[in-house]
Amino acid sequence: MIRNPVLPGFHPDPSIVRVGEDYYLATSTFEWYPGVRVHHSRDLVNWRPLGGILTGRGQLDLSGVPDSGGVWAPDLTYHDGLFHLVYGVMDNYALGYKDIANYLITAPSIEGPWSDPVRLPGRGFDAALYHEDGRSRLLTMVFDSRPGRGFAGIELQPLDGGEPELILPNRNVTEGPHLYRIDGWYYLMVAEGGTGFEHGITVLRSRSLAGPYEEDPAGPMLTSRHDPSLELQKAGHGCLVRTQTGEWYVAHLMARPYHNRRCVLGRETALQRVVWEDGWPRVAGGVPAVEVVPPALPAHPWPVTEDSPGGLGPEWSTLRRPASPDWLVAGPGGLTVQGGQSPYGLRSPSLVARPVTAHRCSLETVMRFEPGSVHQSAGITAYYNSRNWHYLALTTDGLVLTSSDRGTRTEHLLGPAGPEVRLRVEFDGPVVRFNDGPELDATILSDEHADEFVDGHVRSFGFTGAFVGLWVQDLAGEGCAARFEHIRYDA
Repeated sequence: MIRNPVLPGFHPDPSIVRVGEDYYLATSTFEWYPGVRVHHSRDLVNWRPLGGILTGRGQLDLSGVPDSGGVWAPDLTYHDGLFHLVYGVMDNYALGYKDIANYLITAPSIEGPWSDPVRLPGRGFDAALYHEDGRSRLLTMVFDSRPGRGFAGIELQPLDGGEPELILPNRNVTEGPHLYRIDGWYYLMVAEGGTGFEHGITVLRSRSLAGPYEEDPAGPMLTSRHDPSLELQKAGHGCLVRTQTGEWYVAHLMARPYHNRRCVLGRETALQRVVWEDGWPRVAGGVPAVEVVPPALPAHPWPVTEDSPGGLGPEWSTLRRPASPDWLVAGPGGLTVQGGQSPYGLRSPSLVARPVTAHRCSLETVMRFEPGSVHQSAGITAYYNSRNWHYLALTTDGLVLTSSDRGTRTEHLLGPAGPEVRLRVEFDGPVVRFNDGPELDATILSDEHADEFVDGHVRSFGFTGAFVGLWVQDLAGEGCAARFEHIRYDA
């Protein structure tokens, strides 16, 4: 069976494409490098991580982007022997504006080499490509920044010239568009209701590319909004794929909340089987299932892989700056991390982390570090964003456990420690523990808690889910570094 989520933890906004016998899933990465993570499957059951596509600042500059800014909703397609990747970089989403630039890169293989980014037109986010008759068209939602406006519908624009055309007015926070031509119909799949608990997928169709588009009379193709008892909540933002045997599936995001409706694991990726009824693609019951019948394809499990001795497998990310030898060196047995900005810095933090993928999981390591001043610290963290985190660090005062809850810090002194110390962070449902420290609230590391609004305007979005990682600060630029060995993540 397909067991959902197929990509647990922070893997939102999936875009799926089949090339021959290979399936690729691309997901959003926001402020984390490498940008646009990709997973690979040959049976839709077993998935392996390939890492990220956007590895350097030439393709993606994340310095200074806000929490949950950066890469939003990539779109991966294959046309005329090339992979096409469209991605948007959100530099600001606050106070009624959306400062986003959309880009296109191409490659003959998913491994690259990828072309240099080309800036695309587009007056909104969630951009995607539609290919037909040798032409490529840009499909995007439109955002109107005038006071009292906002979401303004879906536009279609030829990339080889021509004006954008509104093909669907805004209905209910309409975004995340994908377009397909099947049996003489154009099918427009959109996300609606916002990306929270009211989220859903709507399908509309037209005989004409430009519309008008009529909605499936059966209602949303997929949503969890009417049943809070469902294990998979927030179902929405979907993308269709057809197998080589003619079966259909939809990849979509979802979340697994705690009893208090907080989603520590963030928005994850799931797959549902699609059947065609009366000319419409539908999911059984219109709700997400945990177990799904797989396609009639040979099983293709991947060899079990573990992190390299250096600790940086394809599941690991770096925050706001790409991994490079000037601050991060993977060597035999571990990692050496040069110190960076404070936890609230948005340009050059030194944080190496991976998503939390289960309600119960842990990360542990042996750290070698000698703080030379009060400006230096290093340790292990349970992290959501710059305002919400827990951090066990070795400082000149000893081991200090600090929590930041929407920017308000509290500290616990755990005692003295030498230059070599074993560090451990453990998630146990809504509780997180560090070494022998007190129980802390894991649910402040959730999408819901990270959402902040001031006077009706968004201050910060929560789109990324919790991470565990290794963190080093050097606030005075004195050149400190920490060595991490025996890095182990268990879930």
